[in-house]
Amino acid sequence: MIRSMTAFAGAEATTPQGWLACELRAVNHRYLEINPRLPDELRSLESQLREQVTARLSRGKVDLTFRYRAPQGAAELRLDDAVAARMAALAHELRNRFPGMHTDFATLLAWPGLLVKPELDQEGLAAAALAVLGRALDEFVATREREGDKLRAAIAERLGAVERIVADVRAWLPEIRAALRARLEQRLAELKQPLDPGRLEQELVLQVQRIDVDEELDRLAAHVAEARRVLGLEEAVGRRLDFLMQEFNREANTLGSKSVDPRTTRASVELKVLIEQIREQVQNIE
Repeated sequence: MIRSMTAFAGAEATTPQGWLACELRAVNHRYLEINPRLPDELRSLESQLREQVTARLSRGKVDLTFRYRAPQGAAELRLDDAVAARMAALAHELRNRFPGMHTDFATLLAWPGLLVKPELDQEGLAAAALAVLGRALDEFVATREREGDKLRAAIAERLGAVERIVADVRAWLPEIRAALRARLEQRLAELKQPLDPGRLEQELVLQVQRIDVDEELDRLAAHVAEARRVLGLEEAVGRRLDFLMQEFNREANTLGSKSVDPRTTRASVELKVLIEQIREQVQNIE
């Protein structure tokens, strides 16, 4: 399955435990790296959230962001009577010492522990958070797959171009070899010495061996077939394709180094351009 590594998705829900929103963003990365940003209420769930993401994704630098807003209401506000009584006693004591001292109601409410927050249903909140993440992951994976379809089409188009260049070079080889023989005969003739047919054939064989690119062309054809096979697999294939690009590039370089004809030199350059274009696309595949 071809999937892009770059994607964005989000989901939110309003539950009895409060409002939850989840966002997933990812860019290219060699491995799977998850960077969670969680509110305090969800920090205890980090390992579960990581496990859920890891089960669905295999590569990419993923930012996982949660936002949470607890249910609010005047009926839910409650004073801690013990803290309030202690503060009242302290205020009475301090008022005797500092008659001009005063404070306001809002300042008192900000005192740590004076307002008691309602206890959260942690199990319910955990279930809600995992459900929201699951929905976000569904959309996230679907987005990666849509982008992956475009990447597959772009790669397949360039693989076809590589295949055509390989076929062209194969068609040119008999003519290149004949031209090499003619050049060699001309050079030997210029020596104005008796020509030993056996020596000519021996020299010709050596020259042909130096420029022989049949193996490189066979390997390029095999790499094209393997790349197409890998593109059809259901698993993550980015690393396999990345390795194949190294093999493609090696054969294109050898083809250029053995070239004795402008056409094969141009073919080598065109192959390198196509391989680099494929490699750039592969860098974005999970």
